[in-house]
Amino acid sequence: MKDAASAREMATGRSTPLPAASGGPAILVRDLTVRFGGGAAPPVLAVDRVSLSLKSGEFVSLVGPSGCGKTTILNLLTGLLPVAMEGKVTILGKPPRPGNPDIAYMLARDSLLPWRTALGNAAYGLEIRNVPVQQREAQARELLARVGLADFCNAYPKALSHGMRQRCALARTFCLGSPVFLMDEPFGALDAQTKLQLEDVLMDLWSAAQRTVLFVTHDLAEAVALSDRVIVMSARPGRIIADVPITLPRPRSVRALQKDEEFHKLYARLWGLLEQGSGSNGS
Repeated sequence: MKDAASAREMATGRSTPLPAASGGPAILVRDLTVRFGGGAAPPVLAVDRVSLSLKSGEFVSLVGPSGCGKTTILNLLTGLLPVAMEGKVTILGKPPRPGNPDIAYMLARDSLLPWRTALGNAAYGLEIRNVPVQQREAQARELLARVGLADFCNAYPKALSHGMRQRCALARTFCLGSPVFLMDEPFGALDAQTKLQLEDVLMDLWSAAQRTVLFVTHDLAEAVALSDRVIVMSARPGRIIADVPITLPRPRSVRALQKDEEFHKLYARLWGLLEQGSGSNGS
């Protein structure tokens, strides 16, 4: 039955959001406090009593000044950050652990393996999870086609532009089929036009797959365009100062939103909150 469901999902490009344990939140962070350092130097308070939760299938962006703890929160959710913390953190009702197959993590850099083709890179996560070669390559080809790389399956990373490499990384992330996606500024280094294109690609993929996404960005326009909610953090120590619902109707075209009055009102509201959290007077 599971194989049949996977085949249907590959054929249609659509899936049902995977439920969190016992109907609870897909991601839960409660009263999280993180300190770094210690020993001879006093510890640095990085994150201070942060609480947030995401429902299954929800797309939430996390914005805030550099150094406020956004990436620290993502790394804690993956179980990859060996640091003492206070509070509670769960993914689908379970504590974080390294190698959790319920999580797909996309970084700002594409991290493609230079000795693998685009197809080999897109299928790499499935290979690690011991998915049979025919199945994983079929799924990787499907995702590469959907991100606009159907003609580049056999190309190596050195032959791909920066934007094409990020498309391949996006395909690799969605190939995994994990119920929870953590995305750390995946389009931050791209030019404005390529970024808009990939944001639309991401929206198309997310609309079909309906995974839970926690998305870190410094781009407020990107946060408004993509998200169901935007959580605003203060400067270090990172605290949550606002949780702003994004009421723009879906489906959305990121490029079309640039002319939408409500889009610009939400952007201005977030900008004001970000200045407030940064301690800026706007000068």
